[in-house]
Amino acid sequence: MTVAFVAFALLLLLLLAAVAFMRASPAGIASALRFAGPVVLGLVGLVMLFAGRAGLGGMLLSGAAAWLGSNRIRARPRPSAGQRSTVRSAALEMELDHDTGALAGTVLAGRHEGRRLAQMSLEELLALRSELAKDGESLQLLETYLDSRFPVWREGADTHEGAGQGGAPTPGRMTKEEAYEVLGLEAGAGAAEIRKAHRRLMQRLHPDMGGSSFLAARINEARDVLLSQHE
Repeated sequence: MTVAFVAFALLLLLLLAAVAFMRASPAGIASALRFAGPVVLGLVGLVMLFAGRAGLGGMLLSGAAAWLGSNRIRARPRPSAGQRSTVRSAALEMELDHDTGALAGTVLAGRHEGRRLAQMSLEELLALRSELAKDGESLQLLETYLDSRFPVWREGADTHEGAGQGGAPTPGRMTKEEAYEVLGLEAGAGAAEIRKAHRRLMQRLHPDMGGSSFLAARINEARDVLLSQHE
C-alpha cells in the first residue's frame, strides 16, 4: 500500500511538472531541466526504500543529492572575465582589471608618450612623476599605480614633490561615456547594473580596504553621473 501511494505521488508530481513545463518561458524550462533530473532520481530512490530495496534506494538518494549540489554550484553567478574599468587624465590612461584588481597604464603625452607603465622601471616612473608635478589628476593616477606595483616606493622618494597628496584635483564634470568606462559598463546599462558595478569596484578600491582615494572618488562620481539619468 505504501509503495502504491509513493508511486501515485510520483505520477502526480510528474503530471504537475508537465503542466508547468508547458506554461514556462524558455529560460524557466532550461532552469527546471537542470533540477528535474535529481528530483526524479530522488523520488525513485524513495520508492526503492519503501519497496524494501534500501541499498539501491540509498544509493539513488545519494546520487540525487550530489547531482543537485553540482547544479547549484554551476548556477552561481560568475564574474565576467576580462571586464575592465578605464580612467583617463591629460597624460595617462589607467585600466583596472575587475577580476584580479591589477592596474595597467599607458602614457598619453610627454617624453614617454606611448609607453606602457609596466615596461618602465621605478627610476623612469619617478622621473615621470616629476614631469607630472603640475598635472594633479595625472599625478594621482601615477601614484596610485606606483602604490600597487612598488608598495614601498615612497620611502625613497620625495613625497612632498608635486601635488599628488595635497588634495584631489577638480576636473570638469565627468561625461556619461567616461562614466561607463570607469565602471566598465556598456552604454545603456540599467540602474541595477550600475549599482552592482560600483559596489564591486568599491570593495576593491575603497581607502578603508587599502585602495586608492582618488580612484574611489572617480568611481563614486561615475555612479552619480549615470544614476542621475535614471531618476
